[in-house]
Amino acid sequence: MLITTDADLKRLFETVRTIAVVGCSPRPERAGHYVAKYLQDLGYRVIPVNPGQTEILGEKCYASLRDIPEPVDMIDCFRRAEDIPSIVEDAIAIGAKFIWMQLGIVNDEAARRAMEAGIEVVMDRCPKIDYPRLFR
Repeated sequence: MLITTDADLKRLFETVRTIAVVGCSPRPERAGHYVAKYLQDLGYRVIPVNPGQTEILGEKCYASLRDIPEPVDMIDCFRRAEDIPSIVEDAIAIGAKFIWMQLGIVNDEAARRAMEAGIEVVMDRCPKIDYPRLFR
């Protein structure tokens, strides 16, 4: 299912507990850092995924989704649209329930593949914008 309604976004935020942030950045000025920090501050378990790092936001950083040794509910993608298909394949392999593509990231083919595998998809949105709008 493609998530587009406020009701479905709210359900996502209320369902998710663990979020893997693909493209998580160690640089505080980057969206891949401050959005992950925001989610962490809300109480979500944030797992950084960045092959060039060992730790971000006080959490062990993994090279890929398949390296994460615990269940992950949502994948938050800070990667280019052309990188999304391989992220979707990894998300399917680890049993993720949601894929969130950040602002400016749209890949209809990858979204279709994810949805066929039972993963719900958000595209071209930011949780740091949607969460405070939905939970004032």
